[in-house]
Amino acid sequence: MTERRKVRYSVHRDVLDEGAVEELAEKCHAQTSLADKVKESMRCSGPRLKSCMLGFLPVLSWLPKYPFRDNAVGDLVSGISVGIMHLPQGMASSLLAAVPPVFGLYSSFYPILVYFLFGTSRHVSIGTYAVLCVMIGGVTERLAPDSDFMSWDNVSNASVVDLVSRDAERVRVAAAVTFMSGLFQILLGLVHFGFVVTYLSEPLVRGYTTGAAIHVMVSQLKYTFDISPTRHSGPFSLIYTVLEICYLLPDTNVGALVVSIVAIVGLMLVKELNTYLGKRLPVPIPVELIAIIVATVISWQVNLEDKYGIDIVIGDAFALSVVGYGIIISLGRIFALKYGYKVDPNQELIALGLSNSIGGVFQCFAISCSMSRTMVQESTGGKTQVAGALSAVVVLIITLWIGTLFEDLPKAVLAAIIYVNLLGMMKQFMDIPALWRTSRVDMCVWVATFILTVLFNPDLGLAASIVFSLLTVIFRSQLPSYSLLGQIPDTDLYRPLEEYNQVKPVPGVVIFRSSATLYFANAEMYQDALAEKTGLDISTILTAKKKLEAKRKRHEQEEAKRAKKAARKNQELGEPEVEKEMEIATIEMKECVRDPSLPRAIVLDLSPVNFLDTVGVKTIRNIRRDYGDIGIDVVLSGCQSGVVDSLQRGGFFSGQTGSEQRLFYLCYLGLVQFFREEPR
Repeated sequence: MTERRKVRYSVHRDVLDEGAVEELAEKCHAQTSLADKVKESMRCSGPRLKSCMLGFLPVLSWLPKYPFRDNAVGDLVSGISVGIMHLPQGMASSLLAAVPPVFGLYSSFYPILVYFLFGTSRHVSIGTYAVLCVMIGGVTERLAPDSDFMSWDNVSNASVVDLVSRDAERVRVAAAVTFMSGLFQILLGLVHFGFVVTYLSEPLVRGYTTGAAIHVMVSQLKYTFDISPTRHSGPFSLIYTVLEICYLLPDTNVGALVVSIVAIVGLMLVKELNTYLGKRLPVPIPVELIAIIVATVISWQVNLEDKYGIDIVIGDAFALSVVGYGIIISLGRIFALKYGYKVDPNQELIALGLSNSIGGVFQCFAISCSMSRTMVQESTGGKTQVAGALSAVVVLIITLWIGTLFEDLPKAVLAAIIYVNLLGMMKQFMDIPALWRTSRVDMCVWVATFILTVLFNPDLGLAASIVFSLLTVIFRSQLPSYSLLGQIPDTDLYRPLEEYNQVKPVPGVVIFRSSATLYFANAEMYQDALAEKTGLDISTILTAKKKLEAKRKRHEQEEAKRAKKAARKNQELGEPEVEKEMEIATIEMKECVRDPSLPRAIVLDLSPVNFLDTVGVKTIRNIRRDYGDIGIDVVLSGCQSGVVDSLQRGGFFSGQTGSEQRLFYLCYLGLVQFFREEPR
């Protein structure tokens, strides 16, 4: 390996403080008033009106320029493939939402057309989503329980549930909650609340969807075993439900269990075949549709309902808005980054809100986007939302002419479809070892989100997970790493002394850096870390200095008293007073001379600091005062403009001349040279 050649260069420039830099660059202090901002926002012009129209209706910007030759075939194949998937997934999702299956098809039609007009993502597949459906189901079953629709049957002399009235009420509840969640999303979009997605990190979203998938799977166990557990709500309801299901296992309907197992095995085998032959097949095998058709035919021919009693198909808002938006924007950004276009987070809120609110009018339940459908839409050649619109047409055809053929479909098959579609979410458990290697804090967010979602249900679990995620940010800012920087020999590069063997400290200069911003939560720790790293106990040094100062004053007072006493005595003896005054002793205090063991200066590297609050400004001011009292200059480096403004407003430079305002930019070489050459 060849020896690294030393690069010799020299930089010649004056060492500038912040005042000189602002004067040289001619800093602009003009600020736009609130009235001018409001006036500018209300100003209307042709180009601005056009921009607003295209922003609110993105379809007007891309549909007139739609390249038929390049995209038409791919969008057509993709639309048909995704439309076929909507049938089984929509009907299965209706079980989760506790509404009749046809409303799952409605939810796969109306919202898609609305998103086609207002959405900005080209690849996400809008429609039913299992996590939202189980949240809707929790609301519908809580507000319209079976117990409210019990009636006495004179024929069987037993209480029966009025299914027609119950389902009608549950549809109304689902539509109302969906409509309200849509209004929340529209309002949040209008006030540009799209930044809320920044608090939904990828580990949080993946941990949440995995935890919600557990809820979805547990909710379908009653169809797999054909049992009727009591519905539980609130925290730990999942645990209570699992315990009751275990208690009811002896009452399992063997026929329903066999149908479910056969369907699961068949679906998994064909899905694995799809994965293996993915590059050879033009479109994936529609395994869910095949399963529904086969199960319906068998159920009709064998009469499963009469022989085995297998149940067949006949027969809260803000949390929804946040969860649905978090899923769609996360997935939309992934594909936008992959294909080089931009997804507008605020417009996505409005588009999703309109899809839900308009869908609620047509008795749909809350929707978002599905990972499995989105992957199929992208892999089969879909390039725009035209594919989504075509899938809605397929759903319309199914609803009008084909849907009635599936009245004999066993619910156990729909539950099996849900299980298999959730296998992808179960694979997200592999995130844990990957995050352990990359970021253990993110791993803690993933695990905590999963546990909180499982224990506290999807709505409360989401709120608790966001709070936990924010706490990790606060803890990381409160527990930053502090380090002293040294110089790499023959370079102007500076690195932490404790992390590199060849990095050497600069004689007479201490360079201190914190890895986090400086604010009220960690200001005291910042001062303590500086004292620890420099090895200087300021309080002890100042106390010793005050004692020496007091000793000096006492000594001077004693000498003055002795001088006055001697003067009076001389006056009594008649000796000239002037001559004796010259004999008054003067004391040279060696303690006033600067201690050579102390550093010349301390450089506070503020490059990681992006803001300063009043406590932070006060902390830096106290550091400069305390260390200045023992003869150590304190200068700042790497300050951003916002930090400089905060220091100026906080009176950091009050009483200083321009030359004394030593607020340096990050150039340690210039700082070192300055302190080496500056005369004392």
